[in-house]
Amino acid sequence: MKHNFGAGPCILPQEVFQEASQAVIDFNNTGLSILEISHRSKEFEQVIQEAEALVRELMDVPSDYSVLFLQGGASQQFAMVPMNLLPEGRKAAYLDTGVWATKAAKEASKVGQVAIVASSSDKNYSYIPKEFSVPSDAAYFHYTSNNTIYGTEIFEKPNVDVPTIVDMSSDILSRVINIADFDLIYAGAQKNMGPAGVTLVIVKNDILGRTGRTLPAIFDYEAHAKAGSLYNTPPVFSIYVSMLNLRWLKEKGGISVIEQENIIKARTLYDEIERNPFFRGTANEQDRSRMNVTFVMDTPEQESAFLKLAQERGMVGIKGHRSVGGFRASIYNALGISSINALVDVMKEFEELSK
Repeated sequence: MKHNFGAGPCILPQEVFQEASQAVIDFNNTGLSILEISHRSKEFEQVIQEAEALVRELMDVPSDYSVLFLQGGASQQFAMVPMNLLPEGRKAAYLDTGVWATKAAKEASKVGQVAIVASSSDKNYSYIPKEFSVPSDAAYFHYTSNNTIYGTEIFEKPNVDVPTIVDMSSDILSRVINIADFDLIYAGAQKNMGPAGVTLVIVKNDILGRTGRTLPAIFDYEAHAKAGSLYNTPPVFSIYVSMLNLRWLKEKGGISVIEQENIIKARTLYDEIERNPFFRGTANEQDRSRMNVTFVMDTPEQESAFLKLAQERGMVGIKGHRSVGGFRASIYNALGISSINALVDVMKEFEELSK
């Protein structure tokens, strides 16, 4: 049995894979594959409408927000956010907590002025900055809620008095949030929602159309909202599989239920990292991510031996990112507690073998 701890894309429930694979052959007894049906057909309209309804229900999205399914990944949102929300002559505030936050700020700087309000780069992004202020004249404040490479996560929205934008690509749908706290949320699907190829955007309608910029329609949130995410041919299959996964999440009991499972999974693995003398975590304890658990060995020379043992026991994707080294266990929604327990058993086995 394989245990997929890869950072993405993507781990999804087996029943989602099974239903999606059937739809590739014959979608809903239409005699056509989901890969070939028209995005203008009533069959796909039902898919995208259900996907939006499930997002609204599961996340309790207020009626004055648009739910969009776009392309280009979160990286395209790095540019679309300032294009749509940053007026000429204004500045945007960014919190720098890792690679993706840095890239978001860099893209925004090509559109307008950017102020980095705080950064944790001084300690290789192993913590979340706490003491910072956001200029009151900033057009918006942007942060990345979960940092996949460095294993840190922001659980409480920073207390700021300007519109707040958050990149939730790697912790979307993993915990309960109050949508009304944010003006725009975006997330690449390929961690917790669905396959790569579709990006979820939840945006408060009244912040749009205020920059005075003339945008190409493909980069204009208002154009996509007016078209119901069908301005151009959407990623049909990715949206369909995301819909199936949203159904699965609803059937489990919703986000509050999966959040409790995620807390238990993370605690189980962190407890072993703390207990086992061969391992130590890399992120500050108070800032540890529930989605991406990063750890190293006190004796780096032993890391290759542990990686070999883990791979022999079916662990996949646990090698850490080159920026941090060591190991990274990504424990997204669809990864069961049995996989966490299997990794813990391997860590204990390595401890015994090394005595």
